[in-house]
Parts: sequence; C-alpha cells; structure tokens
Amino acid sequence: MKVTDVRIRKITSEGKMKAVVSVTFDDQFVVHDIKIIEGQNGPFIAMPSRKMGEGDFRDIAHPINSETRSMIQKAIFNRYEELEAQEAAEAEAKAEVVEEKNEEMDIMEGAAEEERDEAPEEIPE
Repeated sequence: MKVTDVRIRKITSEGKMKAVVSVTFDDQFVVHDIKIIEGQNGPFIAMPSRKMGEGDFRDIAHPINSETRSMIQKAIFNRYEELEAQEAAEAEAKAEVVEEKNEEMDIMEGAAEEERDEAPEEIPE
C-alpha cells in the first residue's frame, strides 16, 4: 500500500488545529478529515473520529500498526512542509513586489517635489 496523494486544507484561525488532510492510497481509497494538531511536543496527526457519548472520541479509520502510521504521518508532514515552504516563498515574492512599488512611489514623489521646487513662482496680478 502506497500513499499516492495528500491534499491539505490549512486552517487560518488561531488554535491548535493547523490543517485538515485527505490521504489517497494506491489511487483507489481515500481517508478524509485527518487533522494536523500542534501539540506540546510538536505537530501530530489525529485520525478521523466521531464523538461517542460523554465526550469520548473513537477513530473512524486508523492504521493497524505503527509502520503504517509512520508512513502516513511522514507523507502528510512532507506535503505540509512543502506547502509551508511554497507559502513562505509566495509571501516573500509578494513582499518584494510591494517593496519595489514603494521604491517607485518614492522616486515619483521625489521627482514631483523637484518639479515643484524648480517651477517659477507665480506672481499674482
């Protein structure tokens, strides 16, 4: 069994849940609603679950052994890190564009000030 696709929907609100993930296996079976949670010792995945009675939760789907859990977790975290790097690069590119536009505006404002300084004063009649 191989993980063939990982789709991540980041959560923008503040809180411990960072993303909701769908994982596809062998291009044939998908598990939705896996969560990336920020814990005290770093992020971890929580398998999809349902609330049972008095606040207890029971997994709907989960790996049977630790090797499979590790494989799923590694695939999710690799994709999450790629997404984080991509978002950081996009933010950096956007910041560079803003900086360039600010520099252009400063140049234009400086040129306008020079024109005003060089223009002859109008003498009222």
